[in-house]
Amino acid sequence: MVKLTLGVGVNDADYVVKVSQELGIVDGKRKKKLLWACPFYMRWRNMLLRCYSEAYHKKTPTYKGCSVCEEWKYFSKFKAWMETQDWQGKELDKDLLFPKNKLYSPDTCVFVDRVVNSFLVERDASRGEFPIGVYWSKWHNKYMARCQNPFTGKYEYLGVFIDPEEAHQAWLKRKQELSQNLASVQTDTRIALALITRYTDY
Repeated sequence: MVKLTLGVGVNDADYVVKVSQELGIVDGKRKKKLLWACPFYMRWRNMLLRCYSEAYHKKTPTYKGCSVCEEWKYFSKFKAWMETQDWQGKELDKDLLFPKNKLYSPDTCVFVDRVVNSFLVERDASRGEFPIGVYWSKWHNKYMARCQNPFTGKYEYLGVFIDPEEAHQAWLKRKQELSQNLASVQTDTRIALALITRYTDY
């Protein structure tokens, strides 16, 4: 019987995917130090973790309901696809090409720079009840808009507003501008097009 990874994945690699060193018994538990791990395997396992680990969902509930296509439940199939992609130094993304997508598959996924991935994170929980990009300023007793610049990594404050929708529109305008700028430096036309159109229908 093959032991399934995260209860669903089949590691059908014909080579060792991880090399560890035994450190002995520490506090009654056998300890190991990871010396090397196959980058293809780690991307595959982390994808399965995001979809099928209850412990991960407790820390990152936005991944609840996500799944992996049947083909990619076999490591060899995922690896074969990944080898055709520009993946080094990049992160696997499932919902840039198809917003709100919950399925990891060859048709829906793409590797993106960390800068792009961070730019797309909208931190729904942290903003509370207000629209995206909008926060309540106790100091001004008004709504405040801010947007993170992907090139500097810093937040830009866009002003204070009486109405939360006005603040949201200020965020949206700046987000669209930054999205266009970010698209202009992409080498993958799929990513560039997705960034250009991402915020047009918000």
